[in-house]
Amino acid sequence: MTRMTGRELYVRLLGYVKPYWREFTAFVVALIVTAATEPALPALMKPMLDGTFVEKDPFWIRMIPVIIIGLFLVRGIASYVGSYVGNWVAYKVVTDVREQMFVKLVQLPGRFYADHLSGNLISKVSYDAGQVTAAATHVLTSVVKDSLVILGLLGVMFYYNWKLTLFSMVMAPLIIVVVRVISRRLRRASTETQRAMGEMTQVLQETIEGHKVVKLFGGQPYETRRFSDAANLVRHFTMKQVNASAINVPTVQFIAALALAAIIYVATIESQADRTTVGSFVAFTAAMMMLTSPLKRLTGINEFLQKGLAAAESVFQVIDEAPEPDPGTVDLGRSRGEVVLEDVSFSYDGDKLALDGISLAIRPGETVALVGQSGSGKTTFANLIPRFYHPTRGRILIDGHDLETLTLASLRANIALVSQDVVLFNDSVRANIAYGAMRGAGEAEVVAAAEAAHAMEFIRQLPEGLDTLVGENGVKLSGGQRQRLAIARALLKNAPILILDEATSALDTESERHVQAALEALMKNRTTIVIAHRLSTIERADRIVALDQGRIAEVGTHAELLAAPEGIYAKLYRSQFLGEVPA
Repeated sequence: MTRMTGRELYVRLLGYVKPYWREFTAFVVALIVTAATEPALPALMKPMLDGTFVEKDPFWIRMIPVIIIGLFLVRGIASYVGSYVGNWVAYKVVTDVREQMFVKLVQLPGRFYADHLSGNLISKVSYDAGQVTAAATHVLTSVVKDSLVILGLLGVMFYYNWKLTLFSMVMAPLIIVVVRVISRRLRRASTETQRAMGEMTQVLQETIEGHKVVKLFGGQPYETRRFSDAANLVRHFTMKQVNASAINVPTVQFIAALALAAIIYVATIESQADRTTVGSFVAFTAAMMMLTSPLKRLTGINEFLQKGLAAAESVFQVIDEAPEPDPGTVDLGRSRGEVVLEDVSFSYDGDKLALDGISLAIRPGETVALVGQSGSGKTTFANLIPRFYHPTRGRILIDGHDLETLTLASLRANIALVSQDVVLFNDSVRANIAYGAMRGAGEAEVVAAAEAAHAMEFIRQLPEGLDTLVGENGVKLSGGQRQRLAIARALLKNAPILILDEATSALDTESERHVQAALEALMKNRTTIVIAHRLSTIERADRIVALDQGRIAEVGTHAELLAAPEGIYAKLYRSQFLGEVPA
């Protein structure tokens, strides 16, 4: 993606404000009213001093207190409205950005997740998107309000002494140069801070998720050092931001102070020569002194702007990622379950083939088991069926339709997956069984699926039955219980094609007995692709396919493959049951 300029980023960011233009208009109007009240204060100095103290005018004596009260009442209301509505719009924008990022994340292909650390992605959604508020409204508030205040104060100064006002503006070009130089440093530092924050989030996430391994293998010092390094990197780049920001304001203020000192000196000489009244002199000086606050805020927004733009760039990188391709136009409907691979090859990195020339026809309702050493291509084979990845060469057919011509929704509606790494969500048992497209399933359907999966026997013992929360990834359940919930989910989906990826490899004997019984119920009348290390679980498969370095080495039934003692399957079988080491 071509890097966007700061202007392009900001214009795109403001596009998120467009749906809330009414609120945004109210926000801008409130800013204008607030800004208009500020120059009114020094403008009142002349009539207040000359009209009351010098000329003793009864009209001004009565009106000045009323005007001051009215002025601050209007200012207070406008300030409240501007602050509340401005923040409302800002957080709506951030929410919309986060939602758009999340929608894109669930649409991205598997290869994207293989290339990006999950901690960095979490940091982009939580931290970077939050920084967008700085550029979305905080900067705009200062630009609109403080610019109008400065213009108003300059107007007051022009009115009372135009010569001195022009003299004071000589310093403006120098201030612009200083701000531009510092902005570049701030933008670079902000980008590096966000990258370092992603790295720190990644370490934190890995340590929390793997806390048992960390404790058991004494990894606390190592993880502490990793986190300390990442946290200090965040601190390092944050201090670069602080340094650039800290030097920005005092430099601008010092330049302004030089101009201010010269102006006050000239104004004092004019006052001594009676070319100006006390009220005019005080009004001009007050307006000039009041310029420092909006100038300070206006130059200080550069830090927020650069942070916001760096965050926006990071956010838009995710939003602009190409979603998972879905060029298919054919709706598969209810599949018969026929799966055919024709000379299929696949490579993750464009170099070494994970699958090499696989040709295999799986009949409807047939159970085919995939076996082989680690790295032989079993999981890659299974990942190609739901189109998590696309073949590098060859094609896959379901019911005679090329996988690439099918819509993703209709393809995946026909496939259920049960894997060793069960994914459960921090929700109720019911919600984890009736997940996604099955959300509307009735109580009877959910219970029937749980019964068939041998899960109701433990669900009934839970504190709130089907409504019990399972915790993060089912942490409150045992491995066997989690696996049975995954099987119940697959049963409820009732898909004609089933993929079992090491579904019983991590279970104890008792849990495996329950899960195996549940799997047998699940596999009835379905085309099933089984990946298994425990060969005892696949002895009754219709066919067993032995893979070796991405190629099909042999195909047959359990008995047929055992009859070839030098075959891959026979060697694997003996290594498990007789303790032999496969050659």
